[in-house]
Amino acid sequence: MPEYKVWYFNVKALGEPLRFLLSYGGLPFEDIRVTREEWPALKPSMPMGQMPILEVDGKRVHQSLAMCRYLAKQVGLVGADAWEDLQIDTVVDTVNDFRLKVAIVAYEPDDVVKEKKLITLNNEVIPFYLSKLNVIAKENNDHLALGRATWADVYFAGILDYLNYLTKKDLLSDYEHLRNVVTGVLGNENVAAYIRKRPITEV
Repeated sequence: MPEYKVWYFNVKALGEPLRFLLSYGGLPFEDIRVTREEWPALKPSMPMGQMPILEVDGKRVHQSLAMCRYLAKQVGLVGADAWEDLQIDTVVDTVNDFRLKVAIVAYEPDDVVKEKKLITLNNEVIPFYLSKLNVIAKENNDHLALGRATWADVYFAGILDYLNYLTKKDLLSDYEHLRNVVTGVLGNENVAAYIRKRPITEV
């Protein structure tokens, strides 16, 4: 079995889908949580100078979705063919589009501009994306693709706390089927075991 390491800060954010996928599949991994003080010295040694990083048998790679897709193959959460993989990818890319739209507003430095963007985000962007994804979940037996568990479910569950943090709300309060997607992932005994032992962090 390969030796896996996840390098990231001591937060959930973009690292948590990787940790969830490894845990879901019962793959042991070293959860390396880099402090802000350690990062400047480590940064030059990282591909593209960024994290999260997945290390497999000493080889380091970057790009969150590519790493998740690789791990999904290792733990059997991909499609049976190229068309099924496309169904999963379209949902994951949609969730990631949503994350980016949320993040652009959350990290807007100008308070006046941010207030205006928040109105559009809360009244249009969030309801649009979540209502569409909720319908997809309803049509797929409370999963996000193929009517069964795939890495789209695990990615969404892994990134949700970060999205809630950025928006300062419980995003799924009005979306029953998306809540069921997350509940299904968190109900996996390996994911539940990881959550019990992970460090408590704000995000």
